[in-house]
Amino acid sequence: MIKTFSFGAMHIAVAFLVVWAMTGDWRIGGATALVEPCVNTVAYHFHEKIWKRRAHGGSVSGTVMA
Repeated sequence: MIKTFSFGAMHIAVAFLVVWAMTGDWRIGGATALVEPCVNTVAYHFHEKIWKRRAHGGSVSGTVMA
């Protein structure tokens, strides 16, 4: 679990530093660092659902693959 939290902290720090370097505005970097990981987490949830369905012989649309 410590590794997970460490990775999360690193992800937020990298997002902040990249956006701050690109924009020169620490507020935009901070907002991005807070929002992007949350959106990415939700996207990952759906990504996993799609891959699990695909692994069990279904397609993304819910029909069985030939």
